[in-house]
Amino acid sequence: MRRIGVLTSGGDAPGMNAAVMAVAKAARYYGMSLIGIKRGYNGTLCHSRNIEDDMVELDLDTILDIADLPGTYLRTARCLDFLKPEMRMHAANNIREMGIEGIVVIGGDGSYQGARSLCELGIPCVGIPGTIDNDLAYTENTLGFDTAVNSCMEDVRAIRATSRSHDRPGVAEVMGRHCGDIALRTCASTGAEICIVPEVPWSIQEVADRLCRLIDNGNPRATVVVAEGAWDAMHPFDWQHFLTERGVKHVYPDTTINSEYLALILKHKCSAEVRATVLGYTQRGRHPSAYDSWFAFEAGNLAVNLLRNGIGNQVIGIKDGRVFYMPITMALQQKREFDLALYNLVNSL
Repeated sequence: MRRIGVLTSGGDAPGMNAAVMAVAKAARYYGMSLIGIKRGYNGTLCHSRNIEDDMVELDLDTILDIADLPGTYLRTARCLDFLKPEMRMHAANNIREMGIEGIVVIGGDGSYQGARSLCELGIPCVGIPGTIDNDLAYTENTLGFDTAVNSCMEDVRAIRATSRSHDRPGVAEVMGRHCGDIALRTCASTGAEICIVPEVPWSIQEVADRLCRLIDNGNPRATVVVAEGAWDAMHPFDWQHFLTERGVKHVYPDTTINSEYLALILKHKCSAEVRATVLGYTQRGRHPSAYDSWFAFEAGNLAVNLLRNGIGNQVIGIKDGRVFYMPITMALQQKREFDLALYNLVNSL
């Protein structure tokens, strides 16, 4: 191949820039030109007035310093238009017109679905798993996950320091819509006492009972770490009525439960000054850790080598600490297994 493209899609993840940088270095080494496709699959549709707002040639010298930066230099966005078959065909035609012979796609499950569609249309693609959630079953770690956990670990440690100072429990909400790995690893890394994840059904009463036992046993500063998607796994509980009865204001019928309300419920059930903190986008906007930077470097180089040798329809991952690749269709068919043993260990200890 003489010209390849690279795009970042879905949510941004630490290490995406490092992966783009690695792709650029490998492309330069093998004498290939590199086109940066902007805002994910939106760039392939070429809706902008200026083509350089959609696709631009990446010169190694101009992006030499982006590897250590958080976010994504190419920008990212979801692309609902790409769900339509006629728009995917339009994108494939645009890609060919630009002389792009293969694409490195950096993103999560939705990004891989798009890459598979392009492969079916004759555009070879190689995927790098760029998502902090760690929700792709075929790989032990996704790009950005390690950084996200380290970010949460630092923040939860800071929360626990204040909790110790005031002898009051804390609720920390971390990211993870369908995958509780960030919450689980954060608990295991910080000594947080209670972990709530989307994979395991839970009840407010169960959490309250456990927190009350911790307080009664001399731990008034326990930490509850909850994944943002865990609310869907909560057993039915009329929490709005519970809080309204106790004089809590601003609880409306159309309000959905969140970590702040959970803290208020635990405050009343456990007679403790429970405080909530949402860690939010700090997890996605950090500088990549050494682990994620290493993974980005190896994955970016492997992706270019695969395309260079005419091998597409593949995704890159980590198994037993080593970078490997496998067919994208096979990767998407694998079922993720939640580490229930570690979850039970965290919550029992």
